[in-house]
Amino acid sequence: MSRQDKKLNPCAIVVSYEPDTKVLLALLEQINEQADFLLIDNGSSNRDEFLGAAKLKSRCINIHALDDNIGLASAMNLGLREVKQAAYAYAVLFDQDSQVPKAFFANMQMAFLEAQRLCHRPIAAIGPRIVSHRDNSPMPFKLFSRVLRRSDVRLSGSERLFRAEFLISSGCFIATETLDTVGEMKEAYFIDNIDLEWCFRATAKGYEILGTDQTQLHHSIGVDDGSVLVRRGVIVSHSPLRSYYSTRNRFALYGEKHAPLAWKLRDLPRFILKTLWLLVFSKQRVAYARNIWRGLRDSRGLG
Repeated sequence: MSRQDKKLNPCAIVVSYEPDTKVLLALLEQINEQADFLLIDNGSSNRDEFLGAAKLKSRCINIHALDDNIGLASAMNLGLREVKQAAYAYAVLFDQDSQVPKAFFANMQMAFLEAQRLCHRPIAAIGPRIVSHRDNSPMPFKLFSRVLRRSDVRLSGSERLFRAEFLISSGCFIATETLDTVGEMKEAYFIDNIDLEWCFRATAKGYEILGTDQTQLHHSIGVDDGSVLVRRGVIVSHSPLRSYYSTRNRFALYGEKHAPLAWKLRDLPRFILKTLWLLVFSKQRVAYARNIWRGLRDSRGLG
């Protein structure tokens, strides 16, 4: 399919699982005012509370109400295939608990086109400035391969574009043609480090990953458990079960050639620090210990 045959407007993909109905419907309304979208629900027990209202949105192109939780990666791939088949040039991924500001899609597309003009390499994806729901603080765009100035390094020639080696999936603006070369999200990962692995893969294949201040996205990352390390952003707090996937997938990613050595050297100490913190201070230390051990065991040979 030629570029002339593609729909140059983006299409949003929202994946939900046991969402806060009010928050999810607010997100869908924000998207509906700006762009086409499809909703993929991963077998939520409360989906009768929001599916009907979602179907009534004028720019909803489809809803997949899945019987079981197939995982975030598989759900994203389901959406990406559909958006690509429908000839949209861009797909934008969203978690269920994000908030989209006005003109988000137009600003993201503007940033993407500016990046194409300025970069010698093709652009795989651009991410917005993420702002934490918890404390309203903006997150930096990180470069693992640099010792100094690892965050917010501007792209030459632009005031609003930043070099990055990793983007969180929510708000990620992806050129669908990139999927032909980079491939889809890694479904074996199920939920954690999916975006990290895909960004590393794209970079290894010669693509640029960039962030932009052209717009922002309010998003919740982890849960607030009251600890100092979580409040200061040193670690992200998740449930014991989530720690299984996080541990399993990060150790599987350590073994991938396309994962940068600099990231591995930085991530392992953070994993050790977080694990020690959980095992010493968490009230669920036994559950965390079991899941982290299972994650380490199951990381070997993860496809």
